Amino acid sequence: MSYATEGTSPPVNTPSQAGQVEGGRWEQVRFEELSKTPIGVPRIEEPRTTSKPAEGSHPKRRLERRQQLEHHLKESPTDLDGFMELGRIYRADDRPLEAKRIFEKARQIFPEEQELLWEYEEAVLARSLQQYREVSDLAARLDTLETERELKRSQNDWARRRIEVCRARLTRDPSLLHLKIALAEAMYDAEMHEDAITTLDQILDQDELSPIAYLIKGRCLLASGNHLQAMVALRAVAMRRAVVAPLNTRIIALKLLCETAEKVGVALTLAKYQQHLAQAERELAQDIATSK
Repeated sequence: MSYATEGTSPPVNTPSQAGQVEGGRWEQVRFEELSKTPIGVPRIEEPRTTSKPAEGSHPKRRLERRQQLEHHLKESPTDLDGFMELGRIYRADDRPLEAKRIFEKARQIFPEEQELLWEYEEAVLARSLQQYREVSDLAARLDTLETERELKRSQNDWARRRIEVCRARLTRDPSLLHLKIALAEAMYDAEMHEDAITTLDQILDQDELSPIAYLIKGRCLLASGNHLQAMVALRAVAMRRAVVAPLNTRIIALKLLCETAEKVGVALTLAKYQQHLAQAERELAQDIATSK
């Protein structure tokens, strides 16, 4: 919800909520949204190449181009560029299942092409996301046991697909440390809390990633019932001076700290967190007012 990128693929970004998604690409979750559910829901992202997937963005032109390419590839089944363009057109048309079919067929001919593998993985993710969104929409209209089960299944599938892709890309390039954040998010969604914590512990010493890593770790610990350990992780987000977390991220951590302190009954500590939270919220209000 980032992507889960390879070394030559685009940098990790942030998503919006599911209802705002307009397409099939996925990105890493915006950490300011970590207090909301579901985690890891992506938004559309521009293609990572400069080539256009079709002759303009008009649906009719894309349809014509799709038909041309489908016919062309039957006669020239070794045209890698043709496969890439056709698959990207299907992605642009929010048809990830067809894109997956095209990229999968191309991979049988070009098994070593890394860019093709990346596009195939994106299509797999987009299809899983599409199914999740469809079931979410259905569940919002029909409150039945069947839709509830199907929603849980699609949520689990979306988490599993992200885990698979992140792991595969990290295996290909272990230097992509930001993917450990996306991987941990997916593990959190899959209720693999211990695995997520193990993954996050590997990047806690990375200043750029550590505030987010500590925040997800805190949430995992809370979900596991380890409230005191969770408060240690959340304080590393909200109150650490050596690495100052983004303001919105600090606010989320402080809110969780207040909730947890109240739950475990530490009144003095709760008052301290409430003061810090009030100050952070004032700063956020000032930032918003200034930006208008």
